[in-house]
Amino acid sequence: MTISVNGTEPENPLVPGNTNETGGGKILDALFSPLVEYNPQTAEPENLVAESIETTDSQVYTIKLNEGWTFHDGTPVTANNFVRAWNYTAYSPNGQQNGSFFSHIQGYDQVHTEDPDGTAGPQTAPEPTAQEMSGLRVVDDLTFEVTLSAPFAVFPTMLGYRAFSPLPDLFFTDRAAFEAHPIGNGPFRFVSRQPNTNVVVERYEQWPGAPKPSIGGVEFRFYESAEAAYADVVANNLDFIEIIPPSGLAGNLYETDLAGRSVSRTYLGVQRLGFPLYDPRYQNPQLRQAISMAIDREAVNQQIFGGTRPPADGLVAPDVPGRVPGQCGDLCTYQPERARQMFEASGFQGPIELTSNADAGNREWMEATCVSISNALGVQCNFVPVTTFGEIRTAINARKMDDIYRTGWVADYPSIENFLNPMYRTGASTNDGEYSNPAVDELLARADAAPSIEEGNALYQEAERMVIQDMPAIPVYFQSFQAGWSERLQDVTVTPFRELDLESVTVAAQS
Repeated sequence: MTISVNGTEPENPLVPGNTNETGGGKILDALFSPLVEYNPQTAEPENLVAESIETTDSQVYTIKLNEGWTFHDGTPVTANNFVRAWNYTAYSPNGQQNGSFFSHIQGYDQVHTEDPDGTAGPQTAPEPTAQEMSGLRVVDDLTFEVTLSAPFAVFPTMLGYRAFSPLPDLFFTDRAAFEAHPIGNGPFRFVSRQPNTNVVVERYEQWPGAPKPSIGGVEFRFYESAEAAYADVVANNLDFIEIIPPSGLAGNLYETDLAGRSVSRTYLGVQRLGFPLYDPRYQNPQLRQAISMAIDREAVNQQIFGGTRPPADGLVAPDVPGRVPGQCGDLCTYQPERARQMFEASGFQGPIELTSNADAGNREWMEATCVSISNALGVQCNFVPVTTFGEIRTAINARKMDDIYRTGWVADYPSIENFLNPMYRTGASTNDGEYSNPAVDELLARADAAPSIEEGNALYQEAERMVIQDMPAIPVYFQSFQAGWSERLQDVTVTPFRELDLESVTVAAQS
């Protein structure tokens, strides 16, 4: 049977290298199988398409694939499909949002050049001097070698992220056909996409992974509001929702509405407020620190979420390897008097405006945050909602954002590195505010090149403290989820990445 899952409209066509938001990512995780998967209970990396990933120095990796993997068009998955996909994503003229995930590979700097004025500038980036990274070499159909520019012990953990998925030959011969009907190598294959409505996938019978899905397919539905989706789950008209809206959290109503069919747990995510630092109004770190200290995180948590969202004390979510509690210190503590003094000294001319897509339960906590900021700073704060997540992402990517915006982050892979490099390194793939600090860049580079994960983590922790002092984004709360499902579903597991595990879920027999 096909089950229905709540989702959000993907920002782009379903291409792994050009998708770094959760709506499209959730669908791609059904369509593609990477070299590594993450355990649905613990998030620990485990080999999937890869038979082995071996190295003696954390710089040169030999990757051998398992036999028997095919794309949904029946063509075999080979080492060349990985190498070609990675080169395509890294090559900057292709404009792939996940290009910087390949920055550790030798030769990346020859295939990826930066726009000299940033993405908001009038100039275009110079042409790269190469089209393929020198650090990728196909050994045979099932083996390839990856040489990094420096040792990077986290690299095998990264390989479960969707950007490292293989692409079929069709993608390179007819990209338009691929975008109209994506072809992956995952447990489900694409059936149809109705803009602003749904995406349907069906089980791929030849998928060699384990466990094999028992459900026949998935319909990802896009609702105008989380409340509408929640009402459908309660009424058994929608099978799964991973974000119960504040109306269902109030007084823990969802535990009654969904008796025996809900779960509450933290996951590898943090909710932040981002600043468009290319806007001169937001360039003073004192202003950003003041707004952070004007937010009564615990009051918002209790008022809106019934105590289920732990106030953020740093940039890295709980249970992430390498995390240190309390990194943010006083800057993430409600201090209205100090916040007002710093705000007035910053010279910012109000009002303050916060924006977000209003669905997925964001309106309530953003409005409550605005009230806290207004009360603390003595300046008007307005919440300016946007209809869809895709709309706000378009403005962010075009560098046309002129408000402080909601920006959540769910780990791509379980490492402290993933909460820093993609967002706070100069020019990184998800550095939406165009934050840049050469000292942070240098420290992150040293962390990346550390000979062991433990030594690297100590440097990442130092970099986190440095970023927090700049406050390019305000950590507000650590993400937990309250998920619910219909009476049809059984054996429900929700992963640490807040996704329904589609391989293990089952559907109850119909009476």
